[in-house]
Amino acid sequence: MISVSEALDHIFSLCTPLDAEDVPLHLAAGRTLARSVTARRSQPPFAASAMDGYAVKEAEVASGASFTVVGEAAAGHGWHGTLKAGQALRIFTGAPLPAGADRVVIQEDVSRQGNNITLNADLDQATYVRPAGADFSHGDSFPAPKILSAQDVALLASMNIDRVPVSRKPVVAIIATGDELVMPGETPGPDQIIASNNFGLQAMCQAAGADTRLLPIARDNEASLRAVFELTADADIVVTSGGASVGDHDLVAQVATDMGLERRFWKLAMRPGKPLMAGRLGNSMMIGLPGNPVSSLVCARIFIIPAIRRLLGHDATAETPLQAPLSEPVAENGVRAHYMRAIIDPQGIRALPRQDSALLSVLSQANALLLRPPFDAARKAGEMVPYLPL
Repeated sequence: MISVSEALDHIFSLCTPLDAEDVPLHLAAGRTLARSVTARRSQPPFAASAMDGYAVKEAEVASGASFTVVGEAAAGHGWHGTLKAGQALRIFTGAPLPAGADRVVIQEDVSRQGNNITLNADLDQATYVRPAGADFSHGDSFPAPKILSAQDVALLASMNIDRVPVSRKPVVAIIATGDELVMPGETPGPDQIIASNNFGLQAMCQAAGADTRLLPIARDNEASLRAVFELTADADIVVTSGGASVGDHDLVAQVATDMGLERRFWKLAMRPGKPLMAGRLGNSMMIGLPGNPVSSLVCARIFIIPAIRRLLGHDATAETPLQAPLSEPVAENGVRAHYMRAIIDPQGIRALPRQDSALLSVLSQANALLLRPPFDAARKAGEMVPYLPL
């Protein structure tokens, strides 16, 4: 058996970041920026008023000072003259500051009669001017890689970037295996169960930025497995669930090897998830997950999600666990690293009482994985422990 960190190193060695493709800005949210881009203009592109008021010369501002209003400027409608001594310009938020002005007196600090204004006592001392380039300047870089949020898309739009270079989405082909499985909505036989791993894996991979293909259930015979594997030629990652152990009906490794699998590892010092394998199958990375549903989904969280991120161009580094205090004690751990289903709340983190790898209801309750290193001693409430969010 190898450690989780060794397994991740093998996974990353199988990953080569994918090519970039340009997409329209309105389709860029949630995608990974593949190359840094630069602003095509400054924002604001001119010194602009931050409030409704009057543009004047800062040197002339004093309580009781009077000015003649010579024009008006609004957002999108600038005043293109030059402000002279004793003059003011009525100005609205977002409008360009006229030449000769370097201060906006807010309208609440002004008394106006006709075209004349007088500044009130107790003036607000802020200038209310947004300098040109205060947000960003022409040529400023927006660095990659980065998963683009709604805020990022708004920023790119203001930089006048209409098409965005993003990493191609990895294609993940997902194969559930086993004679015991039927699809949701079908009527299972007396010895069958409903397939669930493939749907959970699909949702997890899509949330991580991949395109997914849910392939037909592969039955426990060589012909069925081979037929389904032949549908994966264009996938970047082939994920199997079940059939990765050593029983008489666990044929995934055998069939994949016959079809050219170059296996990098098999068996981890981890629970849940000991029977896990990975390697290269043709042009695809293959990850064989255990069949128990919790084992399958926990292993996907630990190994497949980092692989997707690496293919999208992010660093080949393991996720740094967060830290939280235990709200309840935990017993000593055994020989394998244990990823315990847990709940984190304002009181801290606590392991759920049932850790059986078949219990999806427990995994559904969990919002964290409490990490227990091999041979970790018993821990008391209040001790800080590492965890990964779910």
